[in-house]
Amino acid sequence: MSANNEISYVRRLAVRHDVDVFVAGGGSAGVAAAVAAARQGARVFLAERHTCLGGMGTAGLVPAFMEFGDGVNFLAAGVGGDVLDRLHHAGGAFGYRPEAHRGGCVNIDAEVLKRVYDTLLREAGVMFSFQTSMIDVQKEGARVEAVICAAKSGVFAVRAKTYIDCTGDGDLCAWAGAPFERGDAAGLMQPGTLCSHWTGVDWERVVREGQGIEGDGKLIDRGIEAGIFTIPDRSLPGMWPVGPTMGSGNIGHLFGVDGTDERSVTDALIWGRKLVTEYERYYRKFLPGFENIKLAGTGSLLGLRESRRIMGDYLLTIDDYLRRAVFEDEIGRYAYTIDIHASTPSDKAEPLSHAPFHTMRYAKGESYGIPYRTLVPRDLQNVLMAGRCVSTDRMVYGSIRVMPGCLITGQAAGVAAAIAASEHHGDTRQVAATELQRRLLGMGAYLPHAPKS
Repeated sequence: MSANNEISYVRRLAVRHDVDVFVAGGGSAGVAAAVAAARQGARVFLAERHTCLGGMGTAGLVPAFMEFGDGVNFLAAGVGGDVLDRLHHAGGAFGYRPEAHRGGCVNIDAEVLKRVYDTLLREAGVMFSFQTSMIDVQKEGARVEAVICAAKSGVFAVRAKTYIDCTGDGDLCAWAGAPFERGDAAGLMQPGTLCSHWTGVDWERVVREGQGIEGDGKLIDRGIEAGIFTIPDRSLPGMWPVGPTMGSGNIGHLFGVDGTDERSVTDALIWGRKLVTEYERYYRKFLPGFENIKLAGTGSLLGLRESRRIMGDYLLTIDDYLRRAVFEDEIGRYAYTIDIHASTPSDKAEPLSHAPFHTMRYAKGESYGIPYRTLVPRDLQNVLMAGRCVSTDRMVYGSIRVMPGCLITGQAAGVAAAIAASEHHGDTRQVAATELQRRLLGMGAYLPHAPKS
């Protein structure tokens, strides 16, 4: 780039927050991290660029939490259990049965979940603000010294002892220089989806006709043959009940979107708002029980399944998944299947890349361990990461990326950050696994292989 296309921009900024722990992003991982750190006595500030907490489960209108457990054990215990219990008691967890809480999905009332997250952070004493974007990172050597945020009131700095990247895309870590990977060998990433809410669903008829939730795509060939779809796509995750006559749609793939490029996201959002009208015609014409549906709204946040995977001190791999791995520095266990959506429109009823969703499933009671080292980014000293940007290969990423997995890694990162800030000058590698596990157990985490002393 020539000098004519560059400017130099320098200014002095006020440090608005000087805290123990800074959390970038208020999705499920960020909520868990902030609450866990605050419950350990840390002073915490969380910056959320959107207008609510919860990310995909609220602003993104993702219809459901995937499994919290392995069919026997409740894996996302601690903050995750608190979230689910509060959501249930507030009437926002459709299909949730407390006696069967160890397995199965839980459909979400997004408005109720927003209030649950608000209350959790307020009760924990977390400082946070909406419409606040982290826009830059100041680093000296391997240490992050401050982050720069922009909000309606202007640009300001936040200084912390320890920083947690819960942006989903790994922005803080990547901007600070941590190595990362994304997509498959060709750089192709899973498609996004602009999730949506619908009224006028006759759920009794849907069930009576045997359509189900994920089975409503079995007539997709007829819709394609009728010329309804601009881009033929035979993979359809489905529509989920979130009320007596209301559905939440995880429908329509947005291929080729790069969640780390706002221009790509802009194009995807524009196309997604058009694409839902094609699915409206399909549902009305071919699926019994959906003849009178009407679009109530699309998510204000694009649903992204994949972007950066930050490389950490340990890379969790498909071999670890297949051997149900146990680690000495384990901070949690999870059991969701390998869920990878095809990167290009599928020309078969069951895309090859989505086959692991059906074939790589655990038996009840089985799970894989998540080592603390997957939360520690390479080349950075006082930074942790949680959520879908943790250090895994692409296959395991397809499992751990969902919200209960994010709650598990977020909780662990929050506790570890509090320890690092109070005892080790922010150095995350000085946190002893045994002490971290002891504190996580004290919060109710599921750690069957951790020392119990």
